[in-house]
Amino acid sequence: METSPEMAWSLRPATEDDVAKILEIENRAHKHPWTEENIRAELVKPYSQFLLFTDDEKDQDISGYIVFWFMFDECHILNVVVDLPYRGLGFAKRMIHRAVQLSGQKNIKKLLLDVRKTNLPAIQLYQRLNFVITHIRKGFYSDGEDAYQMAFYLEGDPLQF
Repeated sequence: METSPEMAWSLRPATEDDVAKILEIENRAHKHPWTEENIRAELVKPYSQFLLFTDDEKDQDISGYIVFWFMFDECHILNVVVDLPYRGLGFAKRMIHRAVQLSGQKNIKKLLLDVRKTNLPAIQLYQRLNFVITHIRKGFYSDGEDAYQMAFYLEGDPLQF
């Protein structure tokens, strides 16, 4: 896998053809990964956005992905994943930025996400991006771990994120 930051990367919608690679990344990245059924379900929900970060040259290398829902007047971010070799290159920030941009285009004013209380790198990233902890969701995850619910309030120009 090429991890050079000089490579050009773009976001595109995920397809059925991507499921196997997404599942591999999910299993590497999480102790409690989404299942193949979870991934496939998100591909067909009309309110779900499933975007992959892929290399521009071959569109073969997937460095990460983001899944979010547009529900009424909110955007709910369900999953932000950067594959292990690509961490630290700013890809998560770029994917979240795209969710903010798309939310702004839909006149959505609030983005929400849940994050494990023990996932300090993610919490720190979200806080740097101006997400704030709004409350604790006790026993939120299937293994009983609590989550912080975090919110980002979109005001003004979403491109200023």
